[in-house]
Amino acid sequence: THNLPPGLEYLNQLDQIIIHQQVELLEAILGTETSSKYEIKNPLGQRVYFAVEENGCFDRKLCSPIRAFTIRIADNAGREVIRVIRPLRCNSCCCPCFLQELEVQSPPGTVAGYVVQNWDPFLPKFTIQNESKEDVLKIIGPYATCGCFEDVDFEVKALDEMTTIGKISKYWSGFVNNVFTNTANFGIQVPVDLDVRIKAVMIGACFLIDLMFFENSLDGL
Repeated sequence: THNLPPGLEYLNQLDQIIIHQQVELLEAILGTETSSKYEIKNPLGQRVYFAVEENGCFDRKLCSPIRAFTIRIADNAGREVIRVIRPLRCNSCCCPCFLQELEVQSPPGTVAGYVVQNWDPFLPKFTIQNESKEDVLKIIGPYATCGCFEDVDFEVKALDEMTTIGKISKYWSGFVNNVFTNTANFGIQVPVDLDVRIKAVMIGACFLIDLMFFENSLDGL
């Protein structure tokens, strides 16, 4: 573990990561879009990291699902251990030349990997890349992401797209949460021996999926 990026040692023990978006009172009452804040937990519900989105009010209000952002992820001691950077890009299958690409750094300033959207007319598809931009894993979502009162699974697959090794799940939280707060609850399941840098990139992929497919949805309601 001495070769791991500082702060990622704990990910070395996990095969499941829970991401819970915190409810902002102003956003819940007035519908005003505020910077997202997340708790990242282990399967026992214990907080491992805390994440805060940084961007401008203009980005959140006018560019909501495609907005540029920087998400800073800190450990329980307040030390920033992961940084997720998303530029402003297109979010349409009709424009395959300028699709989503997200960079994950750990420690901040050192690239851990990338999440790259792949063009597909029907399915949400992404490639997980390492720091050298070499393909490592694929993420393939369902035809419909509305959920309809159930979880929505994005499968994590080997590069051949045949073998499933994990998943990113959007948990359906119930009528009150989705209608009045639209908060996000996600679970990431990956092999425990997966490189911790790629686990950090998977957390970034989870944030990207949230904004692309669930930011303004009511999850099937």
